[in-house]
Amino acid sequence: MNNPFDYIPDPACDGAFRTLESEILALRGSGKPGDAILCRELAAGKMLGVLIAGDSAGVRHTLYAFSGQIGEAGFHHPLFVEPVFDYLSPDGYFRTHEREISRQSEVIEAFERGSLAEATEAFGEMQKRGEEEIGAAREQYMKGKLIREERRKLGKVDATEHAAMVARSQFDKAELRRIRKRVAEALEPYAMRLAGARAHLEELKRKRHADSEALQQWLFSNFKVLNARGESRSLSEIFAGTPMRIPPSGAGECCAPKLLQAAYLRGWHPEAMAEYWYGAPGRREVRRHGAHYPACRGKCLPVLGWMLRGLDVDRRAEEGMTGHDVGVPDMVYEGEGFCVVDKPSGMLSVPGKGETLSVERWLREKHGPGRFVKMVHRLDRDTSGLIIAAFSPGLHRELQALFARREVKKTYVAELAGDYIARGIPRRGRIELPLSPDWLDRPRQRVDREEGKPAVTDYEFVSSDGEKSRVLFHPRTGRTHQLRVHAASAEGLGLPIIGDPLYATEQRGSGRLRLHARRIEFTLPHDGHHYVFESPVPF
Repeated sequence: MNNPFDYIPDPACDGAFRTLESEILALRGSGKPGDAILCRELAAGKMLGVLIAGDSAGVRHTLYAFSGQIGEAGFHHPLFVEPVFDYLSPDGYFRTHEREISRQSEVIEAFERGSLAEATEAFGEMQKRGEEEIGAAREQYMKGKLIREERRKLGKVDATEHAAMVARSQFDKAELRRIRKRVAEALEPYAMRLAGARAHLEELKRKRHADSEALQQWLFSNFKVLNARGESRSLSEIFAGTPMRIPPSGAGECCAPKLLQAAYLRGWHPEAMAEYWYGAPGRREVRRHGAHYPACRGKCLPVLGWMLRGLDVDRRAEEGMTGHDVGVPDMVYEGEGFCVVDKPSGMLSVPGKGETLSVERWLREKHGPGRFVKMVHRLDRDTSGLIIAAFSPGLHRELQALFARREVKKTYVAELAGDYIARGIPRRGRIELPLSPDWLDRPRQRVDREEGKPAVTDYEFVSSDGEKSRVLFHPRTGRTHQLRVHAASAEGLGLPIIGDPLYATEQRGSGRLRLHARRIEFTLPHDGHHYVFESPVPF
């Protein structure tokens, strides 16, 4: 069976998805309310999956699934497989307790608007009146004090008047203390009422949180999936041995687990499986209609790791798999303090898992264990071009500081899928789209205007042949996958880089990622020397 985490799907799955598209198109005119809801939600954007399986007689079958839920019914439509665990039955355990938690939220909101708001307002008004009374008394005290000080400055205060002034000062101080005490005593019941209301609110929230956690634990303990050996395991058991320990929301509801579970329950043997995006682009993720995407790693990797047991699965699919010979780096410049290497596409910048060759490891093997070698910055595995390594800790810090201050000028060359002229994209411009990691589908990044880090890219198109466009990128920031997302996102250029296995609509047969770090330029502060390095574009 093919690997569901591979970037290249089985061709049979492509054909099955085209058939599914036709089936969905036919539903639009059925007039059935369920079909209308389905088509509307799919058009808004949804991940769909296909699975080809064989039965004991050698007959091949095709199953379809959608990720998550559809409409109020949650899961059910005759075109798609059933859910792994149908916990959305209106009168079932989950919905019943979910409604109770919703009622708790309503009680909390009503209490916040009612009793808590009243106690807060009453306390605030009483506190304000007390502060005004204390302020007036303090002002009166200060006026008396100033009058007495002026009399003393005149030097005509006899013993009798002095004694009277001292007595008056003592009385005013005592009166101010009495007023403060009276205000504090008057405010105390209001403070106690407010503290009690806040404590009650916290108790309501604590109970709601505990009930919500218990309901999630019930769901994860009862949500059980099969593997090819016929063994069953709950989501709680599956995720217990992972760094997350607790299943993320929606685990087990993606396409792949639904398809495998359906095949196992029917006694069929899975042969090929793939997932495709259907409908409008994702709001934050770069998703395109009809494009194949590998199964997500955050939610699906642990689940599928269990469900695929007993199947002969192709294990060659790895993050960043390029499908071409990597080759070896070229040394562009080698000085006493640093070097510049031309990294081939498909090679890591720094060591990763296993024994995969990286530029840093190649340099260390080249120079031996006695020499300091550390990369100053990184390029994506599939990106080729110029990368800098330092030979001393001091110069490593100096060069990294240049990058941090954005004093290193970088130029990338890329070939994009599409004609920028036909799309009406300006020849020059700037893209400003903040990015953040898609934690449940790493290593993908997504546009995130709420919590993403700023990412800025200047671009300039240099040519177009009607099918592809060549562009120069000048990144002003250095976020992960910045150029790839800025190129592919509909909010950016809307033209993915050719060969991009993560963000391109169609990357099979295109070979390597056509992104190359062509030029790098900087001035070293310690000696004032200006460096410019260039690398020929290999595509």
